Order: sequence, then C-alpha cells, then structure tokens
Amino acid sequence: MAKKITKLEVDAFDKRGRLLVSEGLYLQVSKWGTKSWEFRFTLDGRTRSMGLGSYPKISLADARAKVKLLAADVENGIDPIEVKQAKRRAKTKAEKPMTFAEAASAYIDAKVDVDEGGFKNPKHRQQWRNTIETYANPIIGGVPVADVNTDLVLKVLQQETKARGKAGPLWNTKTETASRLRGRIEKVLSWAAFRGLRAKGDNPARWKGHLETELIARKDLRKPKHHAALPYAEVGAFMDDLRKREGVAARALEFSILTAARSGEVRGATWAEIDLEAKVWTIDGSRMKAGKEHRVALCDEAVTLLKALPREEGNPLVFVGTAKTGGLSENAMNNVLGSMDRSELTQHGFRSTFRDWAGETTAHPREVIEHALAHSLKDKAEAAYARGTLMAKRSRLMGDWGKYCAIDRSKIKDAGVVPIRGAI
Repeated sequence: MAKKITKLEVDAFDKRGRLLVSEGLYLQVSKWGTKSWEFRFTLDGRTRSMGLGSYPKISLADARAKVKLLAADVENGIDPIEVKQAKRRAKTKAEKPMTFAEAASAYIDAKVDVDEGGFKNPKHRQQWRNTIETYANPIIGGVPVADVNTDLVLKVLQQETKARGKAGPLWNTKTETASRLRGRIEKVLSWAAFRGLRAKGDNPARWKGHLETELIARKDLRKPKHHAALPYAEVGAFMDDLRKREGVAARALEFSILTAARSGEVRGATWAEIDLEAKVWTIDGSRMKAGKEHRVALCDEAVTLLKALPREEGNPLVFVGTAKTGGLSENAMNNVLGSMDRSELTQHGFRSTFRDWAGETTAHPREVIEHALAHSLKDKAEAAYARGTLMAKRSRLMGDWGKYCAIDRSKIKDAGVVPIRGAI
C-alpha cells in the first residue's frame, strides 16, 4: 500500500517525473513544470497509462475519486481506456463522420500506452503531430477518413515545397520527411479501418505493390550525407586552437570531442547527470538515439573542463546559453567551427575522428569503442556479455583519447609516429 500523499506534498513536488500519490494514481511533472494526473493499471498482463487531467484544475480529492471508480472497473475486467474511446467513437458517429485530422489525433492519443509499443518519448509523439499537421492536414485533414484514397495520399506526398532553396515535390525535396509521413498516414488509415471508421481492405498509403509503382524509391532519391571529419593526426592542433576560444559554445564543442558524444546529448546535459567524483556522465534513455541509458566515462581533461564551467542559478543545464531552453542552440557548436575558419567540419564528424583514431592506432577492442560511441552491437550474445564488463575498459579508452587530444603533434619531433596503446 502506497503512502497517502497530502495536498501540501503534491504542491511541493516539482521534480520532473512521477510521484506515486496512491495506488494507481500518479502526479506527473513535465520538463516545463506543468503537473497532470495519471492512472496506471494492469489488465490481462498489460500495463497501461491513462491521463486524468491537469493539476490543480483537477483537485487531489477529485483525482482520487476518479481512480477509485476506474480501479473498480479494472477489477471487473473493464479497460477504462477502451470505454473512453468507445464513447468518443459513438459520439463522433452520431454527430458527423470522423475526419482524417481527427483520426490522426485519436490514433496518436491511443498510442500513449507506455509498455505496449507506444511512442518512445513525448518528442517522438510531437514529431508525429508536427508532420501530419504541417503536410497532411492542410490537404486531407478535413476529408472524412473513410474517403481518403490513393489520389489524395499522392497529393499530399507530391505537394510543392522548398528545401535548400529548391522547389519541387515533397517526396523529391524532403524525401526522409515524406517517407515518414507516408508511413504515418498508412498507420492512421489502418487504425481507422480497425476501428470501423473506414472500409477494411488495401491501404491507399501502403508502399509495396502500390505507391512504389508511382513514386521513385527513397534509396534512389536520397544522397548519402557524410559528416566532415578531422583526420585524427590533426586533432591535437585543433584542440589547442579550440581551447584558446572563449565562450560556453567552445567549451561544449571541446567537451563533445573529449566524450565523443552527439550534439543533442551535450546540449541537454544537466549537472544531475554528472558524477565528477566517479568521473561518469549518465544520460537518460529518453535523450539517447537508441532509447537506452548510456554511461560516458569522463577523462581527466573533461572533468577539469566541467569544474571550470560557470553555473546559473535555477538552470540545471551544464552548458548555459541564450536559447529558450536556457542552453545552447542547435547550431552553436558548428558556429564555433565557422568562427575558427573550419566550416568544412561538423561537430558530429568528430565522432568519426575518434572512431578512426581508436580503430587504427590503439589495441582497444572493437566492442569497447562501439559502446563508447553508444552504438548497439548487432551480436546479441556479445552485447549481453558487454553490458556488465566494459565500463572500466571504456574509462581507459577515454583516458587515452583525452591525453591524445591534449598533445599538438605538429609541434613535436617525429609527430607522425603514433604508438599502439594496450587496452586490456
């Protein structure tokens, strides 16, 4: 039995995450500090989550009362989410046919299920809404979902748009976005058919055996985009120049190189994630590309950099900036490269620099290097073994990288000779 939380405790709780208020009832605090109620329950071995409204609009007492009624339904084998959706469908059918925009919104709402194939995180859900609202809804949003056909789907995918100053069909100019949009339209229409909102049968947004006969395949349109990388032999001289640059963005770029981390991971880093004593940076899975928690071994150079950074009261971010988040903008680190007359390089390219250095000049095992880059190992047995054994080895790897980055080899004799370092 969970401890009974008081209103004062609810008002005081302001940490991003969930607070267990009573059995099945949670208070959820978003990254913006807004609070909402959530009912979590398990039925037929399946755990689901249902929103109950915002706080304090819905009081603690009302939230408890709602959960009590909903919990009783669950005990009787009734899924309250299904009941809610059934009522919405009945009301919609009685009033008017559901439009594509309404169906898309209902589908996205239905996928809030946290444990059964729902969205990875709120950002993923918002990406769905954005692409549909930007590209699909202006054309088919007001069309009854039952009437969406192949011609309308093609109209969406072939609408005129601009990318990098060039105009053309969305499918040709923004291929990656258009491909994701097609898949999302297909899923919305499949859901609508399942819910009886349109006739079951062939999906007009499907690719294989259908749209592929009209549209050019994505692989034939998309040109490989490589992030420019600095040769590892030049990294010491580059870092020497970078350390002379002032500003938080320059320190963020330096830190990203020392940790071989992605731009978003560095810009979103908080002090709560960093243990300076243990020299470990733990990134939550919600901020990682693979959706899994990642631990970064911090070299001495990275720790020294962090200790010297200024802090802003009330701002949890490590790298303080002027963006709306209180941190750095998406292009801040690449702008530093531009100011260094190295605009041919990208922040992401330094991950390749690290990978080339580690693979070509050290004896550190491949799986250690891949884990340092937060890459998933394809061999499941290897990955299972690696999970519990690599942190000490990764610490040695990153320590070697920090030392390598600290030496400008253009200023020392026989700079072209690179020793192979042991890693076991």
